[in-house]
Amino acid sequence: MKKTRKRYSADLKAKVALEAIRGDLTLAELAAKQGIHHTMIAPWKPRQSRNWRGHSPDQEMRRRRPARRM
Repeated sequence: MKKTRKRYSADLKAKVALEAIRGDLTLAELAAKQGIHHTMIAPWKPRQSRNWRGHSPDQEMRRRRPARRM
């Protein structure tokens, strides 16, 4: 029987990444608290750091891409 991959919302990823960046808990403790595997948190931390200013990756691409002329 095939099991569907679990998907995490961007809000949850941001919340967990910010808690990890804050450093109050270890990754293992944070993962146990949130009910996710600790290896999932490590890749979310750098992404959150890049988006720290409140920009999403989509907004960043739109800002870099020149506007089309009609």
